[in-house]
Amino acid sequence: MDLHTLLSHLHGFKNIPSENVEITSIEMDSREVKEGSLFICVKGYTVDGHDYAHMAVEKGARAIIAEKPLNVNVPVVIVKDTKRAMAVLADSFYKQPTQKLHLIGVTGTNGKTTTTHLMEHIFKANKKKTGLIGTIEIRIGDDAYDVKNTTPESVTLQQTFHQMVEEQVDVAMMEVSSHALDLGRVHGCDFDVAVFTNLTQDHLDYHKTMDDYRRAKGLLFAQLGNAYNHSKPKFAILNVDDEATSEYIRSTAATVITYGIDKECDIRATNIQMTSAGTTFTLVTPTETAEVKMKLIGKFSVYNVLAATAACLVSGVSLSLIVEQLANIEGVSGRFEVVDEGQPFTVVVDYAHTPDSLENVLRTVKQFAKGSIYAIVGCGGDRDRTKRPLMANIAAENSTEAVLTSDNPRSEDPQQILEDMIKGISTSNYVTIIDRKEAIQYAINKAERDDVIIIAGKGHETYQIIGSEVFDFDDREVARQLIREKKS
Repeated sequence: MDLHTLLSHLHGFKNIPSENVEITSIEMDSREVKEGSLFICVKGYTVDGHDYAHMAVEKGARAIIAEKPLNVNVPVVIVKDTKRAMAVLADSFYKQPTQKLHLIGVTGTNGKTTTTHLMEHIFKANKKKTGLIGTIEIRIGDDAYDVKNTTPESVTLQQTFHQMVEEQVDVAMMEVSSHALDLGRVHGCDFDVAVFTNLTQDHLDYHKTMDDYRRAKGLLFAQLGNAYNHSKPKFAILNVDDEATSEYIRSTAATVITYGIDKECDIRATNIQMTSAGTTFTLVTPTETAEVKMKLIGKFSVYNVLAATAACLVSGVSLSLIVEQLANIEGVSGRFEVVDEGQPFTVVVDYAHTPDSLENVLRTVKQFAKGSIYAIVGCGGDRDRTKRPLMANIAAENSTEAVLTSDNPRSEDPQQILEDMIKGISTSNYVTIIDRKEAIQYAINKAERDDVIIIAGKGHETYQIIGSEVFDFDDREVARQLIREKKS
């Protein structure tokens, strides 16, 4: 696409370059620039893209989008906000890909990954080709790709959606983080269905207050569309049991579908029964009722299933197919994932890294645990410090013994993180072990028949960040190794 055509979709820039060069790619990382690229200078948390403009030109950039004049020998287009401009240009360059997809966005503190994976499974069973963008990976059909952020930057996002269109994807699902909404990464995305899971404390290192966190999540529903296009209707799927839902109902013009357990709603679960083998409940919709039997465990899993069910129903999937597929789903990597090496006790790895998610997991375990419960919990460094004592208190109150340890300490002193956590505990049923492997080993060595160990916080992650270094570390593999050692 030539530069003038690309810029015709952008408004508010100060200069129209006379030179009309051909643009072959859009990049915001100077290391990714190639011959023919349009380089966009973005101010990040640690680096400013303006400082890398010369490097981009040396690597072949044909033009620059910037917020200030630059002394380079290629056209420079000055805009007020390069991130906003980037979203417009990426959407144009990749030919508005989300307008050609059925796009479902899922936001909320917890449950985004499980909900999108449930939908992916159901849509595949409904003979639809799927695309998924989430915390664990990007998937297009059966091909998987690494992902850096839960929701990628707008250039990567639109490029991915373009690839989905090229590969004839029918339905795309994505986790939409509060950071991405607040930073405008999803500007230009034409969502058809927006799903809200829940809102509990998290990311206050970024948002500072729960009010601002709630506002950021609500942007997904406020941006859902204001026109009623009956050939491409918009739906907001909202958890009626969460108090933030009332605000999101006021924020959207889309058709609202509510789901929940405790209150009257459109899609509701009743008669919930749980065992260590799974969960059953009655699924009530406005037109049909069905009995659901699934291997997933916990009330939080029921909420995730209700959210996925509602999104699939408004997307044209039959209730009978949804219920049939729910019985077959094994679960999601790192989400209440059982590590089984034939040991007489249970080891569960879960991504629970917020007070609410940790409490949900431990309360679920208490419903089926016959022996002692060991909760291995850490809190990440350079993140919300206010949740540390809350996490520790929840671990101690809902387990036989809480084992407080490191998560990803990053630049913080792990001992200081543990001291922050301890401030929330008023009982003595805890130990502190800085080394995460030693903490897991401690619990496994103590565990006896019918005991349960929860290793919380990292879930699917295969690394640990200590200082500025990234080390290989997978809770599941570490637990497997230590269980084998104990057995031998």
